[in-house]
Amino acid sequence: MASKYFKLPDLGEGLQEAEIVEWHVQAGQQVKADQLLVSVETAKAIVDIPAPQDGVIERCYGAPGDVLHVGEKLLAYVGEEPGATVVGELQAGSGHSADSFCIGAAPSSRDYLPPRATPAVRQLARRLGVDLATLAGSGADGLVTLADVEAAAGSTVFSGGEKLRGVRRSMAQNMARAHAEVVPVSIHADADLHRWGAARDPLIPLAKAIAAACQAEPILNAWFDGRSQTLLRHPQLDLGIAVDTPDGLFVPVLRDVAGRSSEDLRDGMQRLRADVRARSIPPQEMMGATLTLTNFGTLFGRYASPVVVPPQVAIIGAGSIRDEPVARAGQVLIHPVLPLSLTFDHRVVTGGEAARFLRALVQALEAGEAG
Repeated sequence: MASKYFKLPDLGEGLQEAEIVEWHVQAGQQVKADQLLVSVETAKAIVDIPAPQDGVIERCYGAPGDVLHVGEKLLAYVGEEPGATVVGELQAGSGHSADSFCIGAAPSSRDYLPPRATPAVRQLARRLGVDLATLAGSGADGLVTLADVEAAAGSTVFSGGEKLRGVRRSMAQNMARAHAEVVPVSIHADADLHRWGAARDPLIPLAKAIAAACQAEPILNAWFDGRSQTLLRHPQLDLGIAVDTPDGLFVPVLRDVAGRSSEDLRDGMQRLRADVRARSIPPQEMMGATLTLTNFGTLFGRYASPVVVPPQVAIIGAGSIRDEPVARAGQVLIHPVLPLSLTFDHRVVTGGEAARFLRALVQALEAGEAG
C-alpha cells in the first residue's frame, strides 16, 4: 500500500514556516477527520492543525523544535492511491477547521517554490559581498535564506548559545528583512498634553490621533511591494500595537480605529493583551496591520527610531510622558509632554508627507484626550 502525504498547509497571511511544538498522534495510530494532529508555532501564534481525513498514521515528519516550510511533508497516511498527496489551507479565523482541505493527486509544492533567493536575500548578499552561487540553501528545496547569507559572511555560532525560536526567531528574520528592504527616515516631535487633565494612559488617545493623522496624509496608511513597485492604500486604519512579553514581541491588531468608540477600543485592547499573555491569541488577530504603534514609553525612553516592517510604510513610537517647562504667552509653565517618533519608508513617503502626518498627529493629541 502506498502512502498519502499530508503537507504543512498555508497557515495564513505571509506565514511560510512553522516550528513543531507538540505531536498529539504517533505512527500506527488511527485518527478521525478534524482530530488534533500537531501544535505548531508561527510568527503569529501557536496553531493547532487538525486531521484532514480518517486514516492510519504511517509516519510523522519532524520532532518538537524542528522548523517546516509550507508544502513540506508533515505526516504520511497509509493509503492506496500511489503518489497521492493531502494538501490544503487552514481557514482564516480558526486554527481548528479542516473544511478547506482536499485530497487528490495534487502536484508537489516544488512547482510553486519561489526563486532560489528572494530579493531581500539577494540585496543582503550584495551588501555583505556573499556569492549566492556558492551557498547551499537551507530553506525549502534549496532556497537561500537570510541566515545562510549571514552565516557565509562570517556570523559566529556560539557553542552552547541559545537558538532563537518561535516569536524571537520571527522577529530576527523580520528585522533583517526590514533592514535589507526599507529606506528608513525618522522624525521627532513633542505633544503638549496639558488639556488631558490627570489622565496619563496615552494608548487609545494615540490610536484615535493616528487615525486623524491618516485622514490628513493617507499615504502613511498603506502597504508597499518593492518587487512590483505597487502601493496599496487602505480605506481604514487597522493599527498594530506592539506588546512586550517575556516570550518576545507580539503585535495584535486593533481594527477600524476611526470607526470605533474609545471605550470599545479599550475593551478590545484589553482582550488582545489578555490573549497575548495567555498565548491564546488567534493568528488572524495578529495579521493585517496597516500601520504600527510602539508605546515603549510605558517602560522607559524618550525618542527612538522604530523599524518599519514591510509591507507597512510607517511606524509611530511614543516615549515616556514627562512634566517639562513649556513657554506659553510669555510664561514658563510645567506641562505633561509626550515625545513622539515617526519612522517612514522613504521609498514611498516623502519628507513633506511625513511632516504633515506628524503635525496632524500632534494637533489631534493637543486638542484634548480622545474619548
